[in-house]
Amino acid sequence: MNLQSETASSRFSDCKATRKVQLLFGLGDKVSSLLQMRHNHKLASGVSPEVKSTARTTHSQTANGTRPLNRVNTDPQGAPTSNHGLFFRLQQYALLVRLHKPIGILLLLWPTLWALWIAADGFPGWTLFLVFFTGTVLMRSAGCAMNDYADQHIDRHVSRTRERPLTSGRISAAEAVGVAIVLAFCAFLLLFLTNYTTLLMSIVALALATIYPFSKRFTHLPQLFLGAAFSWGIPMAYTATETPLDKTTWLLFIASVLWALAYDTMYAMVDRKDDLKIGVKSSAILFGEADVPIIVTTQLMMLATLALVGQQEGLSQYYFGGLLLALCLAVYQFFLIRNRAPSKCFDAFLNNNYFGMVVFAGIFLHYANAA
Repeated sequence: MNLQSETASSRFSDCKATRKVQLLFGLGDKVSSLLQMRHNHKLASGVSPEVKSTARTTHSQTANGTRPLNRVNTDPQGAPTSNHGLFFRLQQYALLVRLHKPIGILLLLWPTLWALWIAADGFPGWTLFLVFFTGTVLMRSAGCAMNDYADQHIDRHVSRTRERPLTSGRISAAEAVGVAIVLAFCAFLLLFLTNYTTLLMSIVALALATIYPFSKRFTHLPQLFLGAAFSWGIPMAYTATETPLDKTTWLLFIASVLWALAYDTMYAMVDRKDDLKIGVKSSAILFGEADVPIIVTTQLMMLATLALVGQQEGLSQYYFGGLLLALCLAVYQFFLIRNRAPSKCFDAFLNNNYFGMVVFAGIFLHYANAA
């Protein structure tokens, strides 16, 4: 009995000792956790809200296994702290200005070429052609950089844009603005190969390119600002060829704005769900269930305006054949967007490159055969 009592007493003492050790370790863990939280709070107190938001997003995405790739650490001002070399920076600048996605360049280029050929009654000469071609690439690229600067706090909430170089932290906001300024300045220098009137016209082009990225904050129709910015190359083509700004000039301008409203509404339909969540305005949100009928109506109005251009300028069947092909593409785009599936809406948006191309083909063939 005494042996059993001593054994039980010994076991009881061992259990009490083990329990005390567990309590001590548990208390230590809690203290360590509290100290870590305090340390993190001190670090966070010196970091901008934008970086805090990025950190929370990264932590959440790491937890669920969807953390984005290529994110680099940033300092409290949001500038990259990575020591990547010059090649990496140039690569990020190329991504910033979407050189890997030339659709924007093409959508800006086609209306400019329509006007350049009509204003010059055919090929305008290599100097003007290269000035407007290069200027289109430069200004569209500058616009992309400015757009990403304006939308840097919006893009991180949109699945399609959250991995852009600025939003993901691979370059800083100052770099994006610097890229935009350098590219716009290079485009301006090109215009010294034209004339004084065209130089003055470029001030309006720069203003439109600067206003557009911010327009979605105060209007549901930023597409109209985009259309004006993408169409201003039309009157500039007329002044560069020293052709008076006439009825045809402004018919082409109106047609181009209508076209931009149509294709950029298709583009906005891709992001509509995300835009509704974060409060961004767009024509796709404004039009609602009427989006597809309005796009179709806008395209028909645009083609009718281009038909007036053909009548005004006495253009041949080649031109009107190009308009007929454009109408066929508009019908195809309707079938793509009719169910509003985001991927199909994006395909329809991309298809507008061919729309602009067949209109130019008609203009080109008219003047080639008239020579």
